[in-house]
Amino acid sequence: MTLPQGLPAENPDDDSLALEGFLPYRLARAAEIVSRQFATLYRERHGMTRPEWRTLATVGQFNRITATEIGAHSSMHKTKVSRAIRALEQRKWITRQVDQTDRRIEHIELTREGRNHYRDLVTLAHTYESRLIEMLGQTGADRLEAGITAIETRFAVS
Repeated sequence: MTLPQGLPAENPDDDSLALEGFLPYRLARAAEIVSRQFATLYRERHGMTRPEWRTLATVGQFNRITATEIGAHSSMHKTKVSRAIRALEQRKWITRQVDQTDRRIEHIELTREGRNHYRDLVTLAHTYESRLIEMLGQTGADRLEAGITAIETRFAVS
């Protein structure tokens, strides 16, 4: 990426904002970079989109879950969850069963093939996370973890 020529203003009373130094922007940018790099791995290995891998990971974590619960846990909109469920069902990686008490609810579980892909995804995720920690160094990773935890705790939605 090419940055614009010229120096940013030094005056703290200036009305300008140096985006590249703005912490919320930097956090979002770093998260997107890491997410894209990981996306390359699971897309190459399993042909999945971001909503599909998050859905597969969530179903695998909880074994049996509803679409609403997947959306809440993975911070995805219900439309993205619905499309991901449909795609994973077409691949025969998940099954849906209508709740006997409330027929509007479907319980989603992994199939045998889905569990195989989930286990591979877990290995891929742990390996990727280990590489990130190695890159940051343990002290840097611990500090980043503490910072993220502080943000999540402070801004947690009740």
